[in-house]
Amino acid sequence: MVPTLPPLVLYTSIVALVIYCLLNLRTLLFNRHSSHNPLPPGPKPWPIIGNLPHLGTIPHHSLAAMAQTYGPLMHLRLGFVHVVVACSADVAAQFLKTHDSKFSNRPPNSGAKHVAYNYQDLVFAPYGPRWRMLRKICAVHLFSAKALDDFRHVRQEEVGVLVRGLAGAGEKAAPLGQFLNVCATNALGRVMLGKRVFSYGTSAGAGDPKADEFKDMVVELMTLAGVFNFGDFIPALEPLDLQGVAKKMKKLHARFDSFLNQILEEHQISGSHGGDAGNSNNVDLLSTLLSLKDVVDSEGGKLNDTEIKALLLNLFTAGTDTTSSTVEWAIAEVLRNPKVLAQARKELDSVIGPDQDGLEVENLNMDEAYGLTLQRAVPLMVHPSPRLAQQVYDA
Repeated sequence: MVPTLPPLVLYTSIVALVIYCLLNLRTLLFNRHSSHNPLPPGPKPWPIIGNLPHLGTIPHHSLAAMAQTYGPLMHLRLGFVHVVVACSADVAAQFLKTHDSKFSNRPPNSGAKHVAYNYQDLVFAPYGPRWRMLRKICAVHLFSAKALDDFRHVRQEEVGVLVRGLAGAGEKAAPLGQFLNVCATNALGRVMLGKRVFSYGTSAGAGDPKADEFKDMVVELMTLAGVFNFGDFIPALEPLDLQGVAKKMKKLHARFDSFLNQILEEHQISGSHGGDAGNSNNVDLLSTLLSLKDVVDSEGGKLNDTEIKALLLNLFTAGTDTTSSTVEWAIAEVLRNPKVLAQARKELDSVIGPDQDGLEVENLNMDEAYGLTLQRAVPLMVHPSPRLAQQVYDA
């Protein structure tokens, strides 16, 4: 009896063969028309998948090894996406500094499409007047020296609430990660929205359920952002969503959109202008964004609710879990090293004095105590996001 293939395997093989032929044809046409623009050296790509196998399980190690063979400027084809990799500081400076404006766009990806409101946020929006406007708003109202100084008391008060919550746990184990996440989110929320987003709960371990849900949403977003999605590198596979990544992103986007819509509605009803921050002159970011909806930009466009929600999404996801996770990791590392822990206690005792169990949190010099950790801080290694050239340049 002649064995037969299951229908699903047979149909999948036929579809794969058709896709292979179509994608190979596209590659041949591309190579024919682009032969007069020589690309940097690089390893020979495989059919369809390109140089993806060359990246291995630790891509940055693989790229460093390939740079020893092909030099500091390499060409890779990841699926059907052509990538030029800068593997030295001097070459990277040409992209990120000298010709920064020509490589300011981000390559298309499923996360920006399905989660970040179809490229209408600050991170993935195309370089232009709208992006510059969003960047200017953040630079002036969030990250300028004046803004940081104006909202210094917000950070001090939220750290004070955090310390009281931890002290209230007594000898019991405290959910440090939860407390740190609520602290970071509320500090950012008071600057952006003029109010706290979550409560700490009545006791250690009994926090705001909405805070846990929000943290889960942010963690899920970070996880999905790190998933290798075949559709981003092989466009013909994108509509098939073989891994179900796009489906998960759409569901997560709906949850974030509901959360942000509620924030907008509550803010418009209450007419908040940063009053809870203790200084009515400090206008929160969302009030500023809403006031700009009636301002026409240089291209005749206006800021809309979708762009406002996309910007809030960027700031909440980038500024909450990253901060709390980093602090939680640092404290865990300190606890694992008794010598470092002893040194940290000695430095804190030099600022607030030893045996200050009964000292009120409001009397602590948080800035000076926190500054002790910054004196030895080593600049974190920031991995630049991929850049997309605005046009094709002749070699």
